[in-house]
Amino acid sequence: MKNFEGHALPGCYFLAVGVLWSVKYPIKYLMQRENENISKNKWYQYLELLEGMGKVITTLVGILAGQFIPEVDLLTWTHGTMYFAYVLNGLVDILISLPLGLPPGLDRFMLSQALFVEGFLFYFHAHHRPALDQHIHSLMLIAIFGGALCSLLEVFMRDHPILELLRTTMFLLQGSWFLQIGFVLYPPWGGPGWDQTDHENIMFLTMCFSWHYIGALLLFIINYTIVYWYVVGPGGGRQDGRMQGFQHCLAIVNGGYMDLFHG
Repeated sequence: MKNFEGHALPGCYFLAVGVLWSVKYPIKYLMQRENENISKNKWYQYLELLEGMGKVITTLVGILAGQFIPEVDLLTWTHGTMYFAYVLNGLVDILISLPLGLPPGLDRFMLSQALFVEGFLFYFHAHHRPALDQHIHSLMLIAIFGGALCSLLEVFMRDHPILELLRTTMFLLQGSWFLQIGFVLYPPWGGPGWDQTDHENIMFLTMCFSWHYIGALLLFIINYTIVYWYVVGPGGGRQDGRMQGFQHCLAIVNGGYMDLFHG
């Protein structure tokens, strides 16, 4: 979409998923380190189901939002195609959390395919546009295909904490960079965007992309620290205290989801 809102909507989606994962995966890792069978925990299973529902609802909103544009625009169809790929990913997330006997890596496989579809569309998205427009969109491909590669590797290396960390930071990076593209090309306060013929703007945005990724890493580290302090405690804590803290963390996250759906 040729406006700020068209970039802000997917940006907020990827940021929301990334922030959720930056809390969810530290909890998962800490409990697995203590030999807790987290996959059998009812709160964790409930969270997995709600995550899939959240993906389906938010991406359907993205598809429906494009239908209110009066003119026929191929960019709207492009965004709708991207959103639909994530609808399928969300549906598989829902099905995989139910006792249907589906292959355990199917959700990661569908996520990698959704990211591949997005990356394929993005690669041709900015052809024949000014240099800065092409450059700022090409940087996004690093986050998209980086996340796709991580997700595909997770099909074969399930529950690998480093891959989960990298995938989370790729989603955070993608979300923040969507917003950055919107601010550069379509400032929400009106007026013209950045000078797309100035090479210094291209150099600055390349450096800015690195800042975005460093920020994603720092956010994950901060959330991991908070979760570690809350679940384990500064002194290591006791096993029952850790489990209670873990369940309370998941209850808070689930409560936030329900507030999002019903508020």
